[in-house]
Amino acid sequence: MIETDDLILDKAVFEDWRGIYQNVWSRPESARYMLWKVTESESEARIRIRKTMEFQKNHDTYLVYEKKSGEPIGFAGVEKLSDHVYQEAGICLGPEYVGRGFGKQILSGLIGYCRRTYNFSESQ
Repeated sequence: MIETDDLILDKAVFEDWRGIYQNVWSRPESARYMLWKVTESESEARIRIRKTMEFQKNHDTYLVYEKKSGEPIGFAGVEKLSDHVYQEAGICLGPEYVGRGFGKQILSGLIGYCRRTYNFSESQ
């Protein structure tokens, strides 16, 4: 789990399917620049959350939850490129949550996670 002032990044649980579907996966605005397609139904969302949970078992990817509401509002993660080289693996927020400084908090949280977990140091 990664915590910021307003957010928690944590592994998905099945019950998150509805919130992430409503806030992100069903939203064309969220998928526009991403490498995934809009989820078109609740049954597809339940399948997708199971796939997400399985993927997260072996990857540093997380759902993003707004602390205030507890709602899943996006997803983010980091991936290893090579020894001591990591990059963000995509950050996606629902349209209602863009422009509120959450992206900066997510990046800061991921950098802190890499520092703690992988003895990460920033380079130019």
